[in-house]
Amino acid sequence: MTVVSENQKHPDFIVYSETPFNGNAPLAFLVQEFITANDVFFSRNHGTIPQVNKDDFRLTVNGMVKQQKSWTLDELIGQFPKVEVMATLQCAGNRRHELMETKPIPNELPWGAGAISNATWGGVRLRDVLIAAGFDRKARHIAFSSLDSVQRQGKTFGFGGSIPMEKAMLPETLLAYEMNGEALPALHGYPLRVIVPGYIGARSVKWVTTISAQMEPSQNYFQQRAYKIFPPEVGPDSVKWEDGIMLGENSLNAVICYPTEDEILATGTANVLGYTLGDGHHLVERIEVSSDEGKTWSRAKFLSDTNDLWAWRLWEAEVEVQPGTTHILARATDTAGNTQPEDMQEIWNFKGYANNAWHRVKVQVT
Repeated sequence: MTVVSENQKHPDFIVYSETPFNGNAPLAFLVQEFITANDVFFSRNHGTIPQVNKDDFRLTVNGMVKQQKSWTLDELIGQFPKVEVMATLQCAGNRRHELMETKPIPNELPWGAGAISNATWGGVRLRDVLIAAGFDRKARHIAFSSLDSVQRQGKTFGFGGSIPMEKAMLPETLLAYEMNGEALPALHGYPLRVIVPGYIGARSVKWVTTISAQMEPSQNYFQQRAYKIFPPEVGPDSVKWEDGIMLGENSLNAVICYPTEDEILATGTANVLGYTLGDGHHLVERIEVSSDEGKTWSRAKFLSDTNDLWAWRLWEAEVEVQPGTTHILARATDTAGNTQPEDMQEIWNFKGYANNAWHRVKVQVT
């Protein structure tokens, strides 16, 4: 991992790989603003960053539709009403590094807790486009194909994935052409991307060029193999890919952004800052923080009144810390009473996905 200046990103952006380009902002950046600026928004890619000429771009809708249809970007903007949705996107591998410390996870990026960001997205509702194409009500899945170029298993193809029809028809699911009031940056999907609030970032396909209504999930490698989760006892040598669960909804999570790992704190009261994200079905109700290995907990306060299903909440808390090495812990509870698992070993998986165990940060207190 290196820290470099990339032409679309802040100079302090942390880059995990140059090609494909993957990285995120330092954790302390994430809690500075409720809306994440474009130049510090995390970036997850599997292949090339296509440079698309808007005049040459076409979005095609095919599959189980009355008639295959296509639109230019200007036609989409002119034909369908614009809507805005605030939504937090999160890589399925966010917090993978902690799982790697429990047990090795080879051939995967060692994401910390920064592969997450929040933005306001502007675009058209996916359901409006599907209705205009006359989709068949018997279709069960909507699949997306991208303009990028990915190489896997000796083949070259575009990134792809799918979501259930029920999610595709909800008003929050967008075909977005704006990010925080600006045209999508090339790195984030220009000229058009899918936004699927409440789902892992991999389902919000960038540079989308083809949408297909169909009976089965996408056959793309990244739907059928890459973004699947398995029980802790399954490994790369014993895996049966057809038995994996295709990842969809996010998991309830809370993360400490400050202090950071091995931060030196003074004895006494310590200020703790972080973010929390719900599962897309229930609102986050409570954040608790502990500095004595979970014996006692202090309730955090949210930094804004904004609370919806699709966006994160930022929070802060105060805890008492004593001299020596200690851990600060955080956990979330939602309105249905769901909370995070304590033991990371229970959720370990050989792909390193969906880590939502209690977040722990080791600090040095002087």
